[in-house]
Amino acid sequence: MNRTEFIIATTIILFVAFSLGWFANWLVHRLTRVSQADLGELDNMARAMHDAEQARDQAIAYLQEREAEMTNQLHQTEAELRAAMDGLRNARTEAEELRNQIERHDHD
Repeated sequence: MNRTEFIIATTIILFVAFSLGWFANWLVHRLTRVSQADLGELDNMARAMHDAEQARDQAIAYLQEREAEMTNQLHQTEAELRAAMDGLRNARTEAEELRNQIERHDHD
């Protein structure tokens, strides 16, 4: 094989390799192309996800607010219970003192 034949053979091989590479690139690009319908669907999904995140954030804020209200109400109820128990303890003490006075007065 002389020099001219070698150059022609190399040229043909390089041209075939280039053609195969170009065809493979075109085929991959054609198969992976995103259509307008797919873009529209992705847009709708993104919008739905954004709306869901907003709804989640609102629900979390509502639950935190409700939890704070319930905690406050619990503390108020506990304070009222302590006051009622103190009042009942005082009333029992006073009733016992009155019984003791009545018993002393009856024995006199």
